[in-house]
Amino acid sequence: MDTRQSSLAERHAVADGQPQVKFVTRGVHVYYGEKEAIKGVSLDILNNEVTALIGPSGCGKSTYLRCLNRMNDTVDSARVTGSILLDGTDIYDKKVDVVQLRARVGMVFQKPNPFPKSIYENVAYGPKIHGLATKKADLDAIVETSLKKAGLWNEVSDRLETQGTALSGGQQQRLCIARAIAVSPEVILMDEPCSALDPIATARVEELIDELRENYAIVIVTHSMQQAARVSQKTAFFHLGDIVEHGKTEQIFTNPREERTRDYITGRFG
Repeated sequence: MDTRQSSLAERHAVADGQPQVKFVTRGVHVYYGEKEAIKGVSLDILNNEVTALIGPSGCGKSTYLRCLNRMNDTVDSARVTGSILLDGTDIYDKKVDVVQLRARVGMVFQKPNPFPKSIYENVAYGPKIHGLATKKADLDAIVETSLKKAGLWNEVSDRLETQGTALSGGQQQRLCIARAIAVSPEVILMDEPCSALDPIATARVEELIDELRENYAIVIVTHSMQQAARVSQKTAFFHLGDIVEHGKTEQIFTNPREERTRDYITGRFG
């Protein structure tokens, strides 16, 4: 068996076994003032899998996603209750360092948001502030590795001092993915990462997501059911703040258990 076949065999062995549970969320409620946006959501996020969150606008997908790295902390009126465990640790415990948590749980937003800095500095910024590299050679290696993992190195290696904002939309989004990867996260959250991209750039990011799941747990919010079907192994259907149904993506799309799921997937509402 050659190296490539061996690698594929190992990957299938992991897929056929029991992947490690990364996040365990139980009875999660989110309130914005008096408004209840999430109503007792329970969901497990597994390592080496892409979990897609689907559902109509305003159903709670992004609110739930933002619970996983405490981005809701930035909203004054937000209040989160329930249990959210990352590798068994309650991420809302007062002892948890939120900066360190967000290094472990990286996030890629809907609209590409590179810093107004060079390509190099965009990727190097996180490792610098987290003390992951003290020598220039170590920083260079992290930048190169991260850009390679994000599928961008061959396109930008000869212009690392160019402003990140000068790249195309698709390249900017891959730069933001490289920036998230650079601090060695364990989980990558993606909030509609392709909604501002053209079909070619979207296809490249989707290929990248499939490659990245070998090393990370990935959670993606998407309005595109076709995208969810293409990139994810698990899908959760949100509606009015509840999870209506969650399971293997193939089962959700071909044989949903709940009528509301079937109606949404077939376009009867949403």
